[in-house]
Order: sequence, then structure tokens, then C-alpha cells
Amino acid sequence: MTPLISRRAALAAALLAPALPAFAQGPAAAAAAPLPWPNPLVAQRADPQIIRHGEWYYLMATVSAYDLLELRRAKSIAGLATAEAKVVWRKHDNGPMSRHIWAPELAFLDGRWYIHFSAGEAKEPWKIRLWTLENASPDPMQGEWTERGQVKTAWETFTLDATVFEHRGKRYMAWAQTDPGKKNHSIDIFISRMKTPTELEGPQVRLSQPDYAWEKVRHQVNEAPAVLINGGRVFMTYSAAGTGAEYCLGLLWADENADLLDPKSWRKSPGPVFISSPEHSQYGPGHNSFLVEPDGTVLNVFHARNYRDIVGDPLRDTGRATRVQPLRFTADGMPDFGLPLKEKP
Repeated sequence: MTPLISRRAALAAALLAPALPAFAQGPAAAAAAPLPWPNPLVAQRADPQIIRHGEWYYLMATVSAYDLLELRRAKSIAGLATAEAKVVWRKHDNGPMSRHIWAPELAFLDGRWYIHFSAGEAKEPWKIRLWTLENASPDPMQGEWTERGQVKTAWETFTLDATVFEHRGKRYMAWAQTDPGKKNHSIDIFISRMKTPTELEGPQVRLSQPDYAWEKVRHQVNEAPAVLINGGRVFMTYSAAGTGAEYCLGLLWADENADLLDPKSWRKSPGPVFISSPEHSQYGPGHNSFLVEPDGTVLNVFHARNYRDIVGDPLRDTGRATRVQPLRFTADGMPDFGLPLKEKP
């Protein structure tokens, strides 16, 4: 465990009680420079992903009505705040892909654009699976997005939050899913090699499950994996617990030369690495992605609310907004997420 244990342990205990000590913020995080873009970047957009391709930055996120997929682009991160959002696909009226359109991620794979996303059904809203769209146009804002069907995993169970990454010439997908063989119905993190941009080739390997108290607040959940390869390690964040103020990030990591399909290659943080900040009025930070800038700066793209108390189910609350802030690293190369920053237009 990193030696940076300090006041965040007490803060995590207060927010996530009962909880184990969290990774602490480093000194650099307390002296963050002003952001060159609005904070939040985009209102009412959860589960955000920003990628850079050529001269463009692209943003995808879950829209608050859970009914469509939209894509926006700009030549700067700041420009995404005012960029026009183009609807690239709408939910079906019934059957598969007709409810809970969540967590889209854009990827350019083998010369084509793909969107992997999660969706349920009108009659069975929680029958959520992974689905794929494909676009052969060089410009993802143009051309036709074609449905390429379900990404089949080992089980027909609750499945969501896919992310695709490549490492040492191999392509992987990581996602969250319930294991029908487990009695507690927890949501766990899995990984597999990919045969094509729409197919897995197995084996399907569990990397993480809710082990600690802070991962079991409201719900027993590990979801929304995001991958960063930096400094000789492969890092994978995931989001834990319910989607209210308890929502937070955990961290897995492996040596870059390790077998990523071997669960023994991975270590897990015993405490959350990114949590709510009452002093900054930021609550439930999670479902992040990473963006590495040309100069090597790593950005943490995530959602959070600017209030803690929610009436009813947090999933029905539309206050999650997309935020972007720099990620720093400790002297031993571990990511230091600090705290979600105060809002500033």
C-alpha cells in the first residue's frame, strides 16, 4: 500500500462508513492550477469518455434521459463544453436496446469507428447487455452507424460498462457483470481478449469483486473499468458502491510485462482512491476514463454531483455532470487522484 495515508482515511470513513482507510491525496493535489476549461465541462452527462483522434477531441457520455447516444467534438477540451452534440443513435421502442442506454465508449479499431454501450429492454429494463455500433466513415460525425449486435460474454446476465484497450499488440475488453454462480449477486470486473472489435475470444477472467465495506455501500458493486498504462504499470480504475455520494473509485494495477489475464498479476487498493469532497461540494465522483495529452499529461475524466442529498433512487437523479482534471503521480509512480475540484465556470 502506498505510504500516502493521511486525512483522507478519516474523510473516507465519514463519507463511506463503514470503510477502510483510503489512499491519501499527495501534496501536489492541494495546489492545483486553475483549469483551462469549465468545471463542470458538460452538465447532465454521466459516465464520460474523452478521446483524441487526429486534431479532434471527442466526448461521449450517458444522457440524462437514458434514451440515445450523442457525440460531440472540438479541437480543444474547453471547446467540448459548447460543441454541438450530434445524435448518432436512438433507442428502440421495444425489445433489446430499448431502455437504460448507458456508458457509451468510442473507439477507432482496425480502420473503423465503434461505439460499445450498455442497454436493457422495455419489458425487462434490467436485462442489460453490451452492444456495438460500427461506422466505416473516416469521420465519426458523418456516415451511418450500423448495429453490430450483442457482445457475447460467458453468461446471459446483467452486463455493462465495457472499455477496450490495447497493450503489447493485444486487444482487451474489460467490463462489469454479475456471476450467476454467486449468491450475493454482486457486480464484478472481468477481462477478456478480443477476437474482433465486436467479439471476445476468451477466457473470461474475474479481476475484482466487492471485498471491502466501502465497495458495498447501498449496493455490492465494482463497475466501469478504465485503463491507463503509465510508468511500467497497467492501472485499472473501477467505480464502487451505489451511485449516490458513496460512489467512488478503486484501483487495480499490474506490471506492464505481466499476464493481464492472470488474476494473480493484479493488486488492489484496500481503500478508495477518489471520493466525495464536502469542502469542494463534489459528491459521488466516479465512472471515469483517462486521456493522455501529447505532452504526457494525464487527465481524469469523470462525473460527480455538486450536492450530496438525493430524493429517491440516485439513478433517476439527473445532476451528474462531466468533469476533467489533471492526474498526478507519487514518487513511486502510483496515480494520485487528489480530490474532485471546486466548480468554476
